[in-house]
Amino acid sequence: MAELELIPVHTRILTHHDDIVDAIKEYAGADITDHDIVCTAESVVAITQNRYVRPEELNVCWQARLMNRFVPAAGSMASIYGMQAAMDEEGKWNMLFSFILGAVAKVFGKRGVFYARCRQASLIDDVTGTMPPFDKCLVYGPADTDNVCERIKQETGAYGAVIADVNDLKRAAVLGKSKGLDPNQIAQILIDNPFGNDNQKTPIVIIKNFTDVMHQS
Repeated sequence: MAELELIPVHTRILTHHDDIVDAIKEYAGADITDHDIVCTAESVVAITQNRYVRPEELNVCWQARLMNRFVPAAGSMASIYGMQAAMDEEGKWNMLFSFILGAVAKVFGKRGVFYARCRQASLIDDVTGTMPPFDKCLVYGPADTDNVCERIKQETGAYGAVIADVNDLKRAAVLGKSKGLDPNQIAQILIDNPFGNDNQKTPIVIIKNFTDVMHQS
């Protein structure tokens, strides 16, 4: 009877000079079959897309400084630089309006309004939030995620591909996927965080035997 097997793939440090699909083919291509799903960590995809910035390159506006006063001291939004990076993506007035709207919504028992309107606020990895040498940078969420996944699927011959945001607190989310996959199902498979984005340098994970196991169930 086939069983799911999660195989982390070791790579060198990937940079904006790399193409994520080429890197997957280089380091994992020989191990991927049409029964498997290729999973890639969102921060590494973003880095290969040149979607990162150093804090000193940001011009922090008063809106970011104001909003930062009301954010708990944890996560990327606790930093004025993380706040500004999100504003550069989402627009400072949209962020400020969404922040106020979210605060009002909380009074009436509805949570998550701010992050629903400003997705980059939840996707940005603050300084030290990713692997060296990018631990000195803020890394944005990846762009064009579904199309990237379709490319991975087509060029590797995999059954499917996802870009995932997973941490050690048993929080997993699929940010992009190839057609036909259930993002909640894949997120649950990745819940124990098989990725290693720090010194392990294993930002790619292959879910082996996926179609075989699904046919058994």
